[in-house]
Amino acid sequence: MRIVLCFSILMIAGVPCYAGSLVFERERIGDSTFEAASVFDVNNDGKLDIVSGGFWYEGPDFQKCHKICDVARIGDYYDDFSDYPMDVNGDGYLDIVTGGYWGLKLRWVQNPGSSGGAWKVHEVAEVGPIERNTFYDIDGDGVVEVFCTTSPVHFFRLVRDENGRATGKFEQYTITTGGGGHGFGCGDINGDKRPDLVFSQGWLEAPENPYEVEKWQWHAEWDLGVASVPILVYDVNRDGANDLIVGQAHDYGLAWYEQQRQSSGERIWIKHSIDDTWSQVHDLQLHDIDNDGELELVTGKRYRAHNEHDPGSFDPLGVYYYEMGTGEFKRVTIDYGPPERASGVGIYFWVCDLDHNGWKDIVAPGKEGLYLFRNQGFLSDCKFGYSRGAP
Repeated sequence: MRIVLCFSILMIAGVPCYAGSLVFERERIGDSTFEAASVFDVNNDGKLDIVSGGFWYEGPDFQKCHKICDVARIGDYYDDFSDYPMDVNGDGYLDIVTGGYWGLKLRWVQNPGSSGGAWKVHEVAEVGPIERNTFYDIDGDGVVEVFCTTSPVHFFRLVRDENGRATGKFEQYTITTGGGGHGFGCGDINGDKRPDLVFSQGWLEAPENPYEVEKWQWHAEWDLGVASVPILVYDVNRDGANDLIVGQAHDYGLAWYEQQRQSSGERIWIKHSIDDTWSQVHDLQLHDIDNDGELELVTGKRYRAHNEHDPGSFDPLGVYYYEMGTGEFKRVTIDYGPPERASGVGIYFWVCDLDHNGWKDIVAPGKEGLYLFRNQGFLSDCKFGYSRGAP
């Protein structure tokens, strides 16, 4: 597919962005500058809403804003680096699991439900500076565990009663052998069908029972630099062995690392550059964004991740997806330009079919603002009817 830069001229609702032959309708949602966002039905009215930091925006048009709670602000940052929806107390309303770098604590924020009013903040545990929470189901029970990107590695399991109902409590587990710090992912590295934990300097091999924390085994097999959160574990070249996809969160670079075995059985990793033309690749996800039946890599630049201290801090922002093939990555640009009129994807963005049109949309938070990119599908099918070259 030919790479076509999107035309991002105005910061108003309804501006079409051209990503190859896909059209995205870009909309700025309020004045939010939180760096995390998610999508879920906050008030159980059957419509999806957008949540970002201290506020939620009522679907389907997201014009009505509701306060959730006050979020500590430190300079240009808010202490809110994930907004994951989870019914923590089992009342039928989705709450928010979050945490931040300066507050040092994992928190959940209680949805008041039908009673309305303020959301109550619950402190789960002090774990140190959280680069970002990530969420994986490591025990296969259908409920994700919460991983704090800290050192040492702390993860939390939601406590449920004998009927499977959530109780509002978490059990904490800490792995002290290897791992931790910036960069985190989860996936089966060695082919034993167990989800291992991946870090910038190596990986932790999962035992049969993941809650036996003393049995996790450390393998120092690579150095990924200041790695993205997450590091993706995915079989890029479809040879049956999972590879790694990793961005440089505070530098230039996006690459995949091919897993190979030598004749001795030793595992080695071959680096393949995907794109080194833009910096601060902090969050990345896999989705079928163009409905071709194949996953694409969806990502973008985080704006001023360390304020002005990262290489490329003042470069133009961008939102992208990459067609992966079997390792021949091709970039397609959704949005591109200066922060006054374009978006990146922050530290924790969200992808889902928000308007139920059959195409996945992108909710992109960041210091430059909160943006929604409505995926309208291919140019010939969308409602705009513009020619490919027209802005």
